[in-house]
Amino acid sequence: MKPVNLKKLAEELNLSIATVSRALNDRYDIAQATKDRVRELANKLNYEPNPYASSLRRHKSRTIAVVIPEVANHFFSLAINGIEEIARGNNYHVLIYLTHEEYQREASIVRLLAGGRVDGVLLSVASRSHDLNHLDLLRERGIPMVFFDRVHADMDTAKVTTDDYESGYKATRHLLDAGCRTVAHLTLAGSLTISRRRMHGYIDALRDFGLPYDETLVVPAQLSKPEDIQAIEALLTHRPAIDGIFACVESLAMCSYEACRNLGRAIPADVKVIGFSNLEMAALLDPPLTTITQPAYNIGREAARILFQAVNKNRPILPTHSLELKSELIVRASTAASPR
Repeated sequence: MKPVNLKKLAEELNLSIATVSRALNDRYDIAQATKDRVRELANKLNYEPNPYASSLRRHKSRTIAVVIPEVANHFFSLAINGIEEIARGNNYHVLIYLTHEEYQREASIVRLLAGGRVDGVLLSVASRSHDLNHLDLLRERGIPMVFFDRVHADMDTAKVTTDDYESGYKATRHLLDAGCRTVAHLTLAGSLTISRRRMHGYIDALRDFGLPYDETLVVPAQLSKPEDIQAIEALLTHRPAIDGIFACVESLAMCSYEACRNLGRAIPADVKVIGFSNLEMAALLDPPLTTITQPAYNIGREAARILFQAVNKNRPILPTHSLELKSELIVRASTAASPR
């Protein structure tokens, strides 16, 4: 018996070859009744898809890409673990790409991935990424993408984040309740959504406490750790009244410790420090660091879960699929209240 192909199924059902193919691949834009008709006839005629041809048509690489700004940050290490759990469950490999916070490097990576190297992309935006043009290429090529943690708010796709505004407010309020009255904020360079939301939380916490917002107390991250330490030292020297530091990211919290040590400013007696961090050793620092700890593993896991719904089912990823997970304030000695 001559093997049954898509053309034969299409002729029998009076459908186009494209419709039959999309029905067999469970595409979201084919009615369930049509899918049932196609599958029933395919089973009846013992249709067997050609796996090699199917792979060529669909360009399935069995690989997804994870694009992150850095790997030293413990948040991203945990997020990758969550991503890999879902990828393994789908028999997929994971490729990790580092942007080192550089826009041009991020754009170059995206252009590479748009060439069909992967079936989907999970992206955490570089702090110096200033437009969306390079990401449009993924959409044009039909490669699904999900943002996690650092996002472009205007991009029409799903985003998995934490409650950045609430956490920024909570962190600042914690310092104020601990007795701080001149609180510096160390933030990321650029205009990332997480930076803006954490900044808004910082500003609103000051306002609700009856303190004015002073933009000279806000220091953006520099290009390197030595430069960050130098910038923090300069701030503390110029503004000796600073008695609290809220660091937007883990690396800036660590730089704050070094800057205070270099200047002989004791933590928490002279300056109290709190930062976003998933550092497992935070409790072992001297003094132990008070942190806003994000559910990094679950963020990675949920972002991957959303991506594979699109990869496996050929369904579009919509902004309505976005998730916001809760972070946790863990109080340690770096923000201990001064004795009265």
